[in-house]
Amino acid sequence: MAEQEIPKNFESGFVPGRHIIDTYGNGGFRFAGMSHRGSILLLPSGVLAWPVAAPGEIDRSALRPVQAEAAGIELLLVGTGRDIVAIDPALRGWLKDAGVGLDVMQTGAAARTYNILVAENRKVAAALIAVA
Repeated sequence: MAEQEIPKNFESGFVPGRHIIDTYGNGGFRFAGMSHRGSILLLPSGVLAWPVAAPGEIDRSALRPVQAEAAGIELLLVGTGRDIVAIDPALRGWLKDAGVGLDVMQTGAAARTYNILVAENRKVAAALIAVA
């Protein structure tokens, strides 16, 4: 199966709609019949290219899109790469104040969990750091 050309709307870093993750690894993800190198945010409104390469880069600024859609998100899954890395308690509190729960795990586990929760039509989002 030939890989689809990247849609013009993703050139700006956004693909509308909810999409499951088909595969992950090699520095990126496959979803919606295309591939993306780098990290991604999966939100109720769509998939965003996410300029985060390491867990230490996850801060309020990196999660502003999550805050903007908090009304449609009950749980944010954060995939921190190959290893589980703790998230700053202040950031966890900031998300809680916005009504968003947080679960941190390896990127692979977060992608698989995201797919299951989307299939169950749950109000879930994911912030996934790409792994090699």
